[in-house]
Amino acid sequence: MTRKLLIASAQVFLAAVGWAQTAALPEPPQVQAKHHVVSLTLHAVNENGRDAFAFNGEMVAPTIRASPGDVLKITYINDLPAKSTETCAVNPCMDMTNLHFHGLNVSPSSPQDDVIGMMAVPGQILHYSVHIPRDHPPGLFWYHTHPHGESHRQVLDGMSGAIVIEGMQRYVSEVGRLREQVVVVRGRSIEHDPNATALRSAVEIPAKGCGGEAEAAEEIFTVNGALRPRIEIAPKERQFWRIVNASADRYLDLQLDGQTFEIVALDGMPLAYHDPKHTTRATDHLLLAPAERVEAIVTGPPVGALSALRTLCVDTGRDGDPNPEMVLADLVQPDSAQPSPNHPNANPFRGKVHGQVHAIDARPPLYRPINVEPLKKPAPDFTVTFTEDKNGFYINGRKYAPDASPITSARIGTYQHWRIVNRSAELHPFHIHQVHFLAYAENGAPLAHPAWLDTVNVPIDGSVDVILDFTDPVIKGMSVFHCHLLNHEDKGMMAKILFK
Repeated sequence: MTRKLLIASAQVFLAAVGWAQTAALPEPPQVQAKHHVVSLTLHAVNENGRDAFAFNGEMVAPTIRASPGDVLKITYINDLPAKSTETCAVNPCMDMTNLHFHGLNVSPSSPQDDVIGMMAVPGQILHYSVHIPRDHPPGLFWYHTHPHGESHRQVLDGMSGAIVIEGMQRYVSEVGRLREQVVVVRGRSIEHDPNATALRSAVEIPAKGCGGEAEAAEEIFTVNGALRPRIEIAPKERQFWRIVNASADRYLDLQLDGQTFEIVALDGMPLAYHDPKHTTRATDHLLLAPAERVEAIVTGPPVGALSALRTLCVDTGRDGDPNPEMVLADLVQPDSAQPSPNHPNANPFRGKVHGQVHAIDARPPLYRPINVEPLKKPAPDFTVTFTEDKNGFYINGRKYAPDASPITSARIGTYQHWRIVNRSAELHPFHIHQVHFLAYAENGAPLAHPAWLDTVNVPIDGSVDVILDFTDPVIKGMSVFHCHLLNHEDKGMMAKILFK
């Protein structure tokens, strides 16, 4: 069967079984600031046996767009049932929920990014007021639920959405003239789906995995809630794509058939922010651990070429889960009757926008070069060790508990060299709240492309060395770091850190 026929048959099948499949990439509603305040109300609901966000009466997670200096005012209402019918990593499920503003350099204290103390049981309401600093870097961030013990289930069900902090054109001016695509990639369980075999075929999962695992893939990826949608891009057209791996526990190794990604930012941090001489970097594929983001310029394939955005197979290790190759979305040429997406009057924010758009800050670009060489000491200031056994998952031999004391502390105004060590037979992504870090070495060897991140993959039986930036006074308070395989975090692989 030719690939064109395979695509057509996949679309027919997906429509038949009721999966979201549209002619174009679905566009969530977008909420913007009015007088520098982004206001919205989110509901946590259970729809057809799955937990979800409800916004303005629709089962959809809006994209939040804000600028440095804005405030996010979010009313979050827990309308989940008092007794859950789902299964959690640690049972019984209590249907508790809250929000985490992943990657934002904001306060960990209530009513901001507090995942420890702010928790709503069914019937309760949380009121968030998140102040985005005026010097906050622009980029792609995301929000998702973070109730310890239940975060994996809720994020796997799709309780996540994108946050865009405006101003990227201050670092790469071209992106301000390009059509933007916000791409939220989520994992979707098909473990108990009667159509699982056909769904694997529809996204072209090979029969044999790359890691030698015996079990079939239990998850497939959706893009903005749709399975294998079509992304419109004209031949040689340049677009600005902002992609978040919002999966609860699966890796992406992104590839765009026949094209390259011109990376502009990683994990919400412009490449130029710390290195003004290097504004972009080209690559033909990129590994994104769960929670990581990439913002890149892509170019449309030649006329007549069949091209797809896909993830390559990731070998997650002997104890890891299947992470096979599959097609995420098909690239298609737009109808010739459509206006050019690069037309100066084209709406850069496609989709429904709620709120009033205010002018993007037009100040000169801000750069922050840091001399990290003196910080790369042979002995780290702190070592994080991931381990696991049949009874759970641990950081430095300890399981997380809500009433536990902090495992370490950091003084505001300092940098620290940490070593993240993985003593297990599967991959683990390390994530710390409130701050970014420079990942500069893996297994003791310098990385070819050191990068400022908030989440980094740690290799099997290996290590990653990072320089953490604790200099911003806004982060003062109690925070956490953890493995971003949320099933592992729920089972204990998280620890507190006190910023003082």
